[in-house]
Amino acid sequence: MLARLGRYYVFMAHVSAAERRPQLIKAAIDLMSREGVAAGSTRAIAAELGVAQATVHYIFGTKEGLYRAVMEQLTQDLVAQVERATPEDAGFEETIRVLAAALWRTVREQPGSHRMLTELTTFAMRSPQLSEVLASHYRGLIEVTAKLVAEAAERSGQPLAQPAEAIARWILASFDGLTDMHLSLPDEEAEEVCLQVLVSSVTALAGG
Repeated sequence: MLARLGRYYVFMAHVSAAERRPQLIKAAIDLMSREGVAAGSTRAIAAELGVAQATVHYIFGTKEGLYRAVMEQLTQDLVAQVERATPEDAGFEETIRVLAAALWRTVREQPGSHRMLTELTTFAMRSPQLSEVLASHYRGLIEVTAKLVAEAAERSGQPLAQPAEAIARWILASFDGLTDMHLSLPDEEAEEVCLQVLVSSVTALAGG
């Protein structure tokens, strides 16, 4: 197969849709992390990978279909990061502290990805085609966070004063707020204080 690369044409071996799909999702994430969601047209994403625009439409149908796949991938990645960071033998407060630190590290190290996720979330709120995947994104994060909260409480012998899901929602809402502030007005010293307050407030909400 011939593909255009700048002024030149190069031969590309045939790649199945199953193989091309994750490549296009990664290309979309890379492009939109650098240049923003507004730059994520199917033409631009195809060019990022060096394939025909028709390939994107063949695999995902529409731009919204590609965005849906991107959001699903981002959800899987965030859930995996949270699960990897969870200590197996720490008490409740220490577990929350470790999780908060691990998540915050991704914000500092990957600001483009978090900025893109914020933009995608706003875009999805306005798009009927993406409303369900946005709800699924938050359901997935709430579910895994609530599970980790409940496990930490059980491990430390601390009865929860509030439902694990309510505590999970508070953690995620607080984290989203801190992330938005960091992306708009970063202040490392103030953010460290806010993270400590977040851990203390979650511990108090849980009844510790």
